[in-house]
Amino acid sequence: MRLLLSLFLAATLPSAGLAQDKKQDKKPGDAMIEKYLAAETDKLSAKFLDGAKTLAEWKQKRPRLHKEYMDMLGLWPIPEKTPLKVVKTGEVDAHEVIVEKLHFQSKPGLYVTANLYRPKGGAAIEQKQPAIVYVCGHSGKGRDGNKTAFQDHGFWFANNGYVCLIIDTLQLGEIPGVHHGTYGRPWGHLKSWGVEDAEKMKNHNRFWWHSIGYSPAAVECWNGIRAIDYLCTRDDVDPDKIGVTGISGGGAATFWIAAADERVKVAVPVSGMADLEFYVKQKGVNGHCDCMFLYNTYQWDWTTIAALVAPRPMLFANSDNDPIFPMDANRRIFKKLEKIYGMYGVEKAVQEKVSVGGHDYRPDLRKAIFHFFNLHLKQQPVALVEDSAKYTPIDGKKLRVFPEDKDLPKDSINHKIDELFIPPALVELPAKGKFAAWKKGMIKRLEVQSFSKLSSRVPLPQRVPTDLFTYFRGTDGVNIATMNPESESMFVVRDLQNVRFKKLTETKGWSTSQLLVYPRGTILDWTKKSPPNFIERAHLLLGRTVESDAVVDVCTVARGAETHLKKKNLAIQGIGNAGILAAYAALFEPSIKEVIVIDPPKSHKEGPHFLNVMRVLDIPEALGLLAPTPLTIIGGDQKAFERTAEIYRLAGAADKLTRK
Repeated sequence: MRLLLSLFLAATLPSAGLAQDKKQDKKPGDAMIEKYLAAETDKLSAKFLDGAKTLAEWKQKRPRLHKEYMDMLGLWPIPEKTPLKVVKTGEVDAHEVIVEKLHFQSKPGLYVTANLYRPKGGAAIEQKQPAIVYVCGHSGKGRDGNKTAFQDHGFWFANNGYVCLIIDTLQLGEIPGVHHGTYGRPWGHLKSWGVEDAEKMKNHNRFWWHSIGYSPAAVECWNGIRAIDYLCTRDDVDPDKIGVTGISGGGAATFWIAAADERVKVAVPVSGMADLEFYVKQKGVNGHCDCMFLYNTYQWDWTTIAALVAPRPMLFANSDNDPIFPMDANRRIFKKLEKIYGMYGVEKAVQEKVSVGGHDYRPDLRKAIFHFFNLHLKQQPVALVEDSAKYTPIDGKKLRVFPEDKDLPKDSINHKIDELFIPPALVELPAKGKFAAWKKGMIKRLEVQSFSKLSSRVPLPQRVPTDLFTYFRGTDGVNIATMNPESESMFVVRDLQNVRFKKLTETKGWSTSQLLVYPRGTILDWTKKSPPNFIERAHLLLGRTVESDAVVDVCTVARGAETHLKKKNLAIQGIGNAGILAAYAALFEPSIKEVIVIDPPKSHKEGPHFLNVMRVLDIPEALGLLAPTPLTIIGGDQKAFERTAEIYRLAGAADKLTRK
């Protein structure tokens, strides 16, 4: 008799046997999952510079790290630089400055609206000017675009001998897209933004971003890179003297762009980066938009991103009372930055500016920023500069690139760029006789992109028996509950969704030997708030998802059942997303000998969500990788699983696949 491992997910069951008083804020899994996340954070925080201790070691690692960084951001392979198609729609003369209203396409149909501030005379000026790419924070200016909120910076730069290009963000530009795929601030906090912008800021429940590896940070970085491409074509710009700056979301984008593009010679991020200690252990991720993060696939210490800017001059500018970029995190980051700049022997190239106040610009911050650019792009060491507050803002409507709604381009893809920016993998099936090598290569890619914890077999778990459950405790300290197979009491199951359980028990008549598996987040549930989805988003910063760790849990239970419970020839099944967890566990855990999936989703866009998985394969190919393991597919989109059948045929195991 085979032991059937039956999988249930949090999405399909309540906290069986552990129902909580609604008045209580905490759930039984809160302490466990937070302890786990904190321990994983500590491991990564010790990996600054990927462990490099000398400049020689860093220089040896840096090319690989830059590639990994671009990959984590979603920009590797580097996208094709298609024609920018720059169009100037008008200009404004104000404060002794010409403001050009223009747009370009960073990808075909991906429009970037911008205002370019230049000294009067423009191309007629004989000496080329240094240039600044100004990237905007989350300032809601509605139809005018958030570039208009920072026009005083543009006027200052142009009046002081710079060309300054202020570009709209994807979410709050003239042609809006979405930043908040998985995160959305409470509506009550958005009244000051206006109804239109509040709508843009809500959570759009796009957790499939995790599966394709998409973050709006990639778009903001790419738009900044293409902005530099444009500036380098201008006769009035010195391409060897380009800087980038911005506050908040613009501060984060400053890091993204400067780390990605060596043409940035000076970077001034303002309140744009904290560290994993704050984001995860102190739950700082709750205060930040999806555009503030990339996917930490290669499990870096977060400050290593900033280290990629070294040895180029950087002013790390912050405020001492900023709740979303607190000073303890700033101190930790700057201490590490001093280390890498010291290794290069240019300690003075990285400076810190701390202003007194909250998350905002003040005169001292602006003056420090302008002085830093003067010093490093114009070699003007005099610290005395004027504050840009002297420039009275002009009506934002005058700065619109597209004056009326009817002028907006009909071919824009800004609103759906998340579906197009990173294409899903086109998996080439194995040639005849090459299945084994193909399977090995695909699993290796899954280990790198989605399942780093399964690059070797999961360690043997500790068994923690109780009256109703057997808990297996993995080496990461997480408990996974299983229904005690020696117990005849099934009341816990009756607390589940009985229709789904009935499907499982009747599948092959194995109800008398079922071992129910409850991955993390089910029996030991944790507090779930939507938004801001702390647990799900914190996992991404550690290079995983809740669901990919759930696959590890299933593998852990299988090892525990095989070793501690002496169960052999394990078969495993699950319904919906749980069936896909079962299938992936079987790819990595050799004790699982048969897989049954019931009503499976046809794509990871529907779930379950594993980091970057759709950049490797999708569910039909993943099920095909199981060959020659016996696989039964019951229900689901049978047409989608023709691909699974083809892979089984190519593996010479067509008879091992059953579809019903």
